[in-house]
Amino acid sequence: MNPALPKLAIIGTVGVPAKYGGFETLVHFLVKNLNKRLDITVYCSKKNYTESERRHTWNGAKLHYLPLNANGLQSIFYDLWSMIHALRYADVLLVLGVSGCVFLPIIKLFSKKRIIVNIDGLEWRRPKWNWFAKKFLMLSEKIACKYADEIVTDNRILKEYVKIRYSIEGNLIEYGADHTSKMDVTTTSLQDYPFLQDNYAFKVARIEPENNLHLILKAFSQLPDQPLVIVGNWNNSAYGQSLKKQYEGAKNIHLLDPIYEANTLNLLRSNCQFYVHGHSAGGTNPSLVEAMYLELPVVAFDVIYNRVTANNQALFFHDLKSLKKLIKNIEKHPLKAIGQDMKTFANRRYTWGTVSNRYANLVEEAEKIGIPIFSKDSVSAELAEKAFQEPIQNLLNSAANKRKSKPFSKVA
Repeated sequence: MNPALPKLAIIGTVGVPAKYGGFETLVHFLVKNLNKRLDITVYCSKKNYTESERRHTWNGAKLHYLPLNANGLQSIFYDLWSMIHALRYADVLLVLGVSGCVFLPIIKLFSKKRIIVNIDGLEWRRPKWNWFAKKFLMLSEKIACKYADEIVTDNRILKEYVKIRYSIEGNLIEYGADHTSKMDVTTTSLQDYPFLQDNYAFKVARIEPENNLHLILKAFSQLPDQPLVIVGNWNNSAYGQSLKKQYEGAKNIHLLDPIYEANTLNLLRSNCQFYVHGHSAGGTNPSLVEAMYLELPVVAFDVIYNRVTANNQALFFHDLKSLKKLIKNIEKHPLKAIGQDMKTFANRRYTWGTVSNRYANLVEEAEKIGIPIFSKDSVSAELAEKAFQEPIQNLLNSAANKRKSKPFSKVA
């Protein structure tokens, strides 16, 4: 360890180098960009790295492996184990996700180490969780916001939610996308992926109900002249297996397994006609900002998070009928101009240098970060009038009412 640098422990992800997932990609670039500014240790799951893949250091960061899964039920104990171990040496703990935050009151009894928590969207609202899991995640979020020294959100709406519900200003830090790049189609790539010669739509996502894969696949299956390519973890759930079995025979639909090689993924998405984003939960989704940075026209599910992320400049759908209408009339829209708008906004907002610097400022106890203001953002006025009609507004109103009746303030 370098005694001259602040010591940061990063907790709650599968690990680095990143294989798949937004938090893993975030940590990947925090390490690459801040290894001269911070002394970083990243906690990793042995379950996701083979023995030959495990290393003691990566890009200047120390890696510490635990024999637990970083996701699911084991994530609670994975995070707790990581936090207890990190208290031995770290100045600051950066916890990504709230699973293990239920233990923060105990941690804070024995340590004054600074703890920063990225709450990862409203995790408890995701439909994949049962009643008990949702209640647990709500409790963990509440405890995180009460006991953490700093709260990070990745979307302007989530920042507002935290402010209303918990009387905490919080820090808005989104995701970077400048690690993506356009790739040219070659003779070899055409042999591997013949659909590259078509005007295909593209999507990459975890195969979960909240990402509306069922809706997207149904729409495209009913429009056989429009090719669709989706990359995802189809075999990881009954939901994914069912969809794959139902649609893999469709001539215009190509269901690909996860692709971890960056150039191949960039090749497939950067040459599509338009990008389909079906996510309905979370905050700022990494796959969306990556599509924007690649200058892709975006067709997105109409929720307030996506409107904010895309600066209200994408094409939006809210059900099967509206998606089919968009697809059937896709060439009537100014796709090139939409893609340019996506790229312009992403250049200003979604770069890893900016993201890394904001996290480093928090670690170094720099002045708190406010919401970035861009005078030309068309999103501001329109969202104030339209997008807040989304269901999240009801949640914000509910949170505000609860706060009036039961004040809940952060512990100093």
